[in-house]
Amino acid sequence: MATSFSSPLLHLLRPSPFSASLRPTRITPERRIFTPFAGPSDNPRKEEVVVVGAGIAGLATALSLHRVGVRSVVLEQGDSLRTGGTSLTLFKNGWRALDDIGVGDELRSQFLQIQGLVMRSEDGRELRSFSFKEEAPGQEVRAVERRVLLETLASRLPPNTISFSSRLKYIERQGSEGTLLELDDGSRVLAKLVIACDGVHSPVAKWMGFSEPNYVGHCAFRGLGLYPDGQPFKPTVNYIYGRGMRAGFVPVSSTKVYWFICFNSPSPGPRTSDPYVLKQEALDLVRSWPQELLDVMQKTPEDVVIKTPLADRWLWPGFSPPAWANGVVVVGDAWHPMTPNLGQGACCALEDAVVLGSKLRGVIGGRSELIDQALSDYTQERWARVFPLTIRANLVGSLLQWENPVVCSFRNNIMIPKLVRLGPFLEHTNFECELLEPAGSP
Repeated sequence: MATSFSSPLLHLLRPSPFSASLRPTRITPERRIFTPFAGPSDNPRKEEVVVVGAGIAGLATALSLHRVGVRSVVLEQGDSLRTGGTSLTLFKNGWRALDDIGVGDELRSQFLQIQGLVMRSEDGRELRSFSFKEEAPGQEVRAVERRVLLETLASRLPPNTISFSSRLKYIERQGSEGTLLELDDGSRVLAKLVIACDGVHSPVAKWMGFSEPNYVGHCAFRGLGLYPDGQPFKPTVNYIYGRGMRAGFVPVSSTKVYWFICFNSPSPGPRTSDPYVLKQEALDLVRSWPQELLDVMQKTPEDVVIKTPLADRWLWPGFSPPAWANGVVVVGDAWHPMTPNLGQGACCALEDAVVLGSKLRGVIGGRSELIDQALSDYTQERWARVFPLTIRANLVGSLLQWENPVVCSFRNNIMIPKLVRLGPFLEHTNFECELLEPAGSP
């Protein structure tokens, strides 16, 4: 697919599907909001590095750059951090990246370390259980609240890094001068390097020639059960398998439990914003399933239940555009959205951020060919990592969403009890990120 950087292309940013769930953040405007670009001007503001999007990928990338001495400006379309959503599970490769950018221990102190997992059928029968210590020594698994992760990353950035209410309207390549970004309010910024971290439906990725992600035939409900007096569960991931549907729950902290339901659907269906309707739809899917799951769901406030169509993008060599071209590079979901079946979406975004920061160490502000080489190295290294994982996550999801009763019986009675091995299944989490050494260090 051809990509043009010389012709102006106009793309309006899509609102977040969870915009109704935006909540205030503890990151105060006085500390973290960048001075807004001052309306229309003949002379755009010039910046070396602009990060588009203040999600996990964007904030982690900005912090990685900060760790190696590179200043960046983060443009966020919302008027605060988009802290809606529930929780995400991070494996040891994700924690390795968080350690590298300096926030691992702060987050560990707030979330339970998961010791193992239990697999059950929809009637409650236990199919298999695993201990991480015995089956996958060295593994580290914790469910982390998205809100806390974002706030922690943002709190480590220098003042005046994030510009809220900065919705991208227009992007155009300006030759050797850089890339021109125009915002909804008419203000403009000319960036030497643009790092697109603007999510699954990234307008910047579309401008670069990437196709829209493909819906994979499954949707997911997610929520966060609240137990003010303490939740009763062991620190274990609980998976439950049915026909064309699966669910699970995992303790996040002493008072919160994350849950999900993944179900087959020929289309994403109508978009529903009524929180009461969403919660009832989720409960209706699993009324006859184990009571523990239902209890967690009942403990969930309606306004934290979300429904998401699952999608991914396969980065076929020779067919997909490169992740980098002419001073614009894509990171995280903007480049490689993947289904959550391996729990690697956020982990890979964190890896991207660390690897890109390491590649750009000492080259920003230098000769353009050095920056080009750094971005080329990032693209090649990360493609080899994320392309196989995207395919694997898709295939695992397809296998687990079987509807045929004979196949489901084989899964529950033979495949899971006798064939599944946890160590090999988690081998992809052994990835080691590059160390973020400050510029000038030996």
